[in-house]
Amino acid sequence: MTKFDHAFDWVRRHVDDGPLPTAVLGIATSEGVVALDAFGAASVDDHYPLFSITKPIVGLAALRLIEQGRLTPETPLTRAIPSFGADRDDIVRLCHLASHTSGIIEPPLDTPRGLRTSLLEPGRDFPAGTVSRYSTIAFEGIAALIEDASGAPWERAVAEVGERADAAGITFDDVSPHAPVDAAEHGLDWARMAALRHPGAGLFARAADLLALGSALLRNDGSVVSPVAFEAMRRPLTAGLPKLEPYVESRGQDWGFTWNVRHSAPGLLARDTFGHGGWAGTEFWITPSLDVCFVFLTNVGGGIGRFGLDADELHNAVAAAA
Repeated sequence: MTKFDHAFDWVRRHVDDGPLPTAVLGIATSEGVVALDAFGAASVDDHYPLFSITKPIVGLAALRLIEQGRLTPETPLTRAIPSFGADRDDIVRLCHLASHTSGIIEPPLDTPRGLRTSLLEPGRDFPAGTVSRYSTIAFEGIAALIEDASGAPWERAVAEVGERADAAGITFDDVSPHAPVDAAEHGLDWARMAALRHPGAGLFARAADLLALGSALLRNDGSVVSPVAFEAMRRPLTAGLPKLEPYVESRGQDWGFTWNVRHSAPGLLARDTFGHGGWAGTEFWITPSLDVCFVFLTNVGGGIGRFGLDADELHNAVAAAA
């Protein structure tokens, strides 16, 4: 037992008594993992589909290229895809793709038309930079810019993020025994989704991989990104913009450079937490002031909120113990 007993009890209770089928919870500081356990028919070494936790990991790959002078947040998407936005009178830039302000019309997560075709669909939701609406297809644009700037497959740049953090288990290959339960009932064709290798939602990882990444970011030692990039990626890019469903103003967050910055979330004790969640209930959050990060992996189609569970309870149990 550790000082994080209440956090582990929260997970154990919701697996033992339902509704969670399986789960893994891990907690780390800048010095490494301090607690890690699995619940239900799961092992701490199991890979889980991360869904949207993919986004900030891909964002870290783009930041590395910004540090190398190969991109800037202002780089237009048309540099990588000249045919993009031929019917638009605005310019979609990397910063828009990374902050959910691109105005690209969002297709289904498991789009049968393919990612690049969906990205190039005509029309727009709103002019770039004027509104924030959550977008996953925008990360196909980030992947294109990474590939153009690096001269190599974009997945290579993402793998290098894991290598720099000693998190070699991060992969786009479906090696997980935990396909999301009830996926079809919630409108997702899981096999088609997994085959997309989606740069906005397609990664798989073990809890230890994300904890290694979180520890490296807490150390802020330049191994993943430079200290100046670490500060820049948490800088709100959506402050003052209208925020549309599902991330409305009352949620108390802004989008940084691919990170969810929960600076005034009404349910949280801490005020400097940043990270990301995923469609199947996955959570990855870092709180620098408390020198703590946590990873919660589960596999519930549509997320835990549909059962009335509130992940902010877990956030606060970790924060208070830290």
